[in-house]
Amino acid sequence: MSIKKILVSQPKPDTEKSPYFEIAEKYGVEIVFRPFIKVEGLSVKDFRAQKINIADYTAIIFTAKTAIDNFFRLAEETRVNIPDTQKYFCSSESIAHYLQKYIVYRKRKIFASKTGKLADIIPSMVKHKTEKYLFAVSDVHNGKDSALLADSKVNFTPAVMYRTVSNDFAPDEPFDYDMLVFFSPQGIQSLLKNFPEFKQGDIAIATFGATTTKAATDAGLRVDVAAPSPEAPSMTQAIDNYLAKVQPPQNAE
Repeated sequence: MSIKKILVSQPKPDTEKSPYFEIAEKYGVEIVFRPFIKVEGLSVKDFRAQKINIADYTAIIFTAKTAIDNFFRLAEETRVNIPDTQKYFCSSESIAHYLQKYIVYRKRKIFASKTGKLADIIPSMVKHKTEKYLFAVSDVHNGKDSALLADSKVNFTPAVMYRTVSNDFAPDEPFDYDMLVFFSPQGIQSLLKNFPEFKQGDIAIATFGATTTKAATDAGLRVDVAAPSPEAPSMTQAIDNYLAKVQPPQNAE
């Protein structure tokens, strides 16, 4: 099997130092970054159908930058003025810093997990038990996060503010890949939606995460590369290991 063209179902990295570019050069392969899914913000009509009024909540929980974008968009479109007293609880410091796009960071009450895990910011929420929390989520949000909050007796309401939809291929868009790389079950679903007659054949499929791998196998696909693993904690390392087995590096003697 020879791999010449790889589709990675994520946006193109912002930096040229990404390991993906090193792989492309090392093995002489073309890597195309083309998400199978995309995020769409809920319309005001769909948001209001949840019967949630942003102004009723004194604290907001964020686990994604996309959630921040759509929260402030919906607040503006529903004409809700966010008070300076609003508290923000973020699952990571990078998400917390992203709030600077919308608020004066140093003047607000912002709490962030240093580990990148929502569980580690919950103790701070418990200390502010009188707050009424709004949890900004997507339509495919992780139910485990809501379960953690419920177990901690935090007074919260999940609010869907954006949804994940298939990023459809155009009729004339080429699909001539030797390897497909997926990071979510929704990516697998989008593949089958776009190509209902898809036949895997010699096309290698790589998946990241147990749920993505399960979605692929449940769909009858053969998973050739699964990450993370002890040998390959990242997807790029897993791809590198796989290519080393099926084709030698270009600079190999």
